[in-house]
Amino acid sequence: MKTISARDFNRDVSAAKRAADDGPVVITDRGRAAYVLLSAPAYEKLTDKRSIVEWLQTDDDLDFEPGRLTSLPRAAQL
Repeated sequence: MKTISARDFNRDVSAAKRAADDGPVVITDRGRAAYVLLSAPAYEKLTDKRSIVEWLQTDDDLDFEPGRLTSLPRAAQL
């Protein structure tokens, strides 16, 4: 995570925006974290309020193909 001072942020906002494209940018004020600059897609991902059912229904980035069962269960011997 990139960190810049508030003074540097005010001098070169464009550089901070470019850095936010790669990940969150912490903006410090007097040496302490004061703000975090995020890209819009990163912010939307953080604030996504879908329910677990909606998450499971979407297959956006789910790449799962279960393997076929090769053995069948045996009958119980009583």
